[in-house]
Amino acid sequence: MQHHLQDSFGRTFPYIRMSITDVCNFKCGYCLPNGYQVDKSDNRKFLHLDEIKRLAKCFSELGVSKIRITGGEPTVRKDFFDIIKVLKVETGIKKVVITTNGYHLDKKAKLLVDSGLNGINISIDSLDRETFKNVTGHDRLPEILQGIKNLQDLGFENIKINAVLLNGINSSEKDFDKWSNFIRDNKIDFRFIELMQTGDNLDYFKKYHVPSKIFKNYLTENKWIYQTLGKDAGPSLNYINPEYKGRFGIIAPYSKDFCKTCNRLRITSRGDLRLCLFGNTGVSVRHLLQKDDQLSELKDLILGQMRFKKESHYLELGDTGSTKNLSKTGG
Repeated sequence: MQHHLQDSFGRTFPYIRMSITDVCNFKCGYCLPNGYQVDKSDNRKFLHLDEIKRLAKCFSELGVSKIRITGGEPTVRKDFFDIIKVLKVETGIKKVVITTNGYHLDKKAKLLVDSGLNGINISIDSLDRETFKNVTGHDRLPEILQGIKNLQDLGFENIKINAVLLNGINSSEKDFDKWSNFIRDNKIDFRFIELMQTGDNLDYFKKYHVPSKIFKNYLTENKWIYQTLGKDAGPSLNYINPEYKGRFGIIAPYSKDFCKTCNRLRITSRGDLRLCLFGNTGVSVRHLLQKDDQLSELKDLILGQMRFKKESHYLELGDTGSTKNLSKTGG
């Protein structure tokens, strides 16, 4: 049997997105417009520290080099920094990165740097304070921007900002110019993510979806140059400009061949292996995370699932799989 993660289409998977909670303290319109609601149909607790450690160790032995901790909002967990420490020190994983909404980032910056974290993705949908507040339900843009400055002052370099591209909210040339001015002197990767349809956001999707091509056209017109990235990178199409310290990127899930370069698998906060953000199925691996001597059995289960990974997510056909909202699967 193979001893690394490869599917039937020849794709390999050095990258895991691991959710550690469904809970989020923001109310973003495209994900949790009514705020976090307890899922009464699933009363399983979130993965605990020992389970996370065993799972990461297993993935490391299967060739995974990078784990992204996601949520919900991962920093709401009281043991968040313990999780980072265990992943960094006890599992063999080379890169540990997080995706966060930046809540209290100004206060957490030093703790994040001291944890040994290798990278951070921060969700900021607008540099306009009022727009940010309208999208997220929180007036926290200043503290998040201060948090980024604090990270930079501490010498932390791998900072990315994500924004969901929303028609009429942050999709104008004026909005793009604001981000352009921001990354001119900031060594930060900024990426627009094309709005994705999920199980419960069809009306929102119809109202606010705009093709990522409009941002791509902006980049072309302003002489940005397309650049390729390494094997454990995400699906972003990245652009550089010699006059800028930062980079621009586009994540375009509706584009042709988007899934051809898929390089990640997902673990939900309750221990389900998901082969795709928009897949119809997931298998629980939690029963094999209870004791250290279950490692071999756990590997066999994960490797056996690889033959079920499909060639595409079929989002362009309106198939959202079992993804009710993005916080359920780790975004």
